[in-house]
Amino acid sequence: MSAQRYPEDFDGIIAGAPANAQMAMHAYDLSISVPTLTDPGRAVPQSKLTLLNQAVLKACDARDGVADGFLANPRACTFDPATLLCRGGDGADCLTAQQIETVRRVYEPARTRAGAVVFPGKEPGSETSWNTVAGGAQPPGVSAGSFIAAYNDLNWDWRTFDLDRDLRVLNDRIGFINAVDPNLQAFKARGGKLLLYHGWNDTAISPGNSIDYLSRVLETMGPNQGDWIRLFMAPGMGHCAGGVGPSQVDYLGALERWRESDVAPSQLTATRATNGRVDMTRPLCPYPQVAEFAGSGDPNDAANFTCKAPAP
Repeated sequence: MSAQRYPEDFDGIIAGAPANAQMAMHAYDLSISVPTLTDPGRAVPQSKLTLLNQAVLKACDARDGVADGFLANPRACTFDPATLLCRGGDGADCLTAQQIETVRRVYEPARTRAGAVVFPGKEPGSETSWNTVAGGAQPPGVSAGSFIAAYNDLNWDWRTFDLDRDLRVLNDRIGFINAVDPNLQAFKARGGKLLLYHGWNDTAISPGNSIDYLSRVLETMGPNQGDWIRLFMAPGMGHCAGGVGPSQVDYLGALERWRESDVAPSQLTATRATNGRVDMTRPLCPYPQVAEFAGSGDPNDAANFTCKAPAP
């Protein structure tokens, strides 16, 4: 929002997992949670989310050259959840047809009845944190709160949620909260640098939101904007930090070198510490590049990875 509306305020901005398309994000949250709350048979309990995640990792984890418990490029994973379909009734080691439908809904973007994309879905590898479809009594409070505010009704009934209708109301009444303008020409012109980052395993804000915003910026301002805006996707990282992958990064140091010395970050080093000891480092690459293992050396050492364009 600062880069869009107040481009003179900051020389550089670090935006981690931005919730800039907030109305669309909250509509997505209800689109996946309400069906499981109104029909508990559609819910996917935590034990089955773990089962799903293990199947995804078995199918896709090693595609970047090393099996490490998370996906370097989740969008290259083509796992089909139907392979877990229960054959002889519900069981602990399978998913029912309704649960598979829920899983597909989480992976896919929310769409209007006319087919327009509202907000991207979650990525393969993040399944263990899909709390919004694991069952419960009500949808996420912060998301339902937007509808309560828009309707000015503390008793707004989320059971009546309709994506097309209610999203229009959100945007009409409180859409000023959104920060989706892709024209950052004023920020660029005054020498601003925008460093975006997002964890691939983020389940609070879909990682695709940052990718989609960057894509719209490039569509609006032209394809070659890497001298002032770059996005770094963090494999295995959850919402802003944490998760199974390395997530500690000196973003501020990178931004300072970029803005003050004109040294654009070709990659960032992410660190993971367990029990106070560093046990993994990995390069984070400017999107759409991904870190690829060299094939030899310690796979927990960032020096043995290279940022490359993803395989077609």
